[in-house]
Amino acid sequence: MARRRQLYEGKAKVLFEGPEPGTLVQYFKDDATAGNGAKSGIITGKGVLNNRISEYLMLKLHDINIPTHFIRRLNMREQLIREVEIIPLEVVVRNVAAGSLSKRLGIPEGTRLPRTIIEYYYKNDALNDPMVSEEHIAAFNWAAPQDMDDINQLALRTNDFLMGMFTAVGITLVDFKLEFGRIWEGEEMRILLADEISPDNCRLWDSKTNEKMDKDRFRRDMGRVEEAYQEVAKRLGILPESGNGDLKGPEAVQ
Repeated sequence: MARRRQLYEGKAKVLFEGPEPGTLVQYFKDDATAGNGAKSGIITGKGVLNNRISEYLMLKLHDINIPTHFIRRLNMREQLIREVEIIPLEVVVRNVAAGSLSKRLGIPEGTRLPRTIIEYYYKNDALNDPMVSEEHIAAFNWAAPQDMDDINQLALRTNDFLMGMFTAVGITLVDFKLEFGRIWEGEEMRILLADEISPDNCRLWDSKTNEKMDKDRFRRDMGRVEEAYQEVAKRLGILPESGNGDLKGPEAVQ
């Protein structure tokens, strides 16, 4: 069967039309970028691992009644998701100082923050995703105040749950990026967690050594990127027993 019509291609994923109205097929690539595309490369098997990790975490979030766009995994690199209207914000949840927060405020990387911090960035590659406030969000009508209340509540609940899950397997959830979308059910609108949750958009450190287990290894030319992603999947208990042999290429949706 021919592949379904492509609707969008981003830096790490491709979206295709879904088999039913209101659905999409999300395909995970091995492509990796940093610095908003300034650096690019391939992390072998990344798409397969991110598909499995994101599926696992989305299902766990569903179990605690956090609504997501995830429906089911179709194959090694694709999942069926709900089609949503993406809110043009990247919501960054921070527990430990790292990355741009450390650079902006001069806080040593690895400093535990006195409380969880939520930051917002306007999704616009041409502008390098600038940081914005809730005042900007309201003024430019990117999301209504009630939407932001829902987003913040979902982000904090997600953080609390994931922190506990990762702590249990010896991983510190330093920070992570979330995206949200709107879906209409009759006359009612709901906010859903969208995109993915994986080492691509989470900072994950070994709890004992602070060794990085995420895309920072690619950003900073630290090497052993594939092994770090595999270690996250292994600790979560979802790495296939046959290991790298299962890291197959694209499969068409039947």
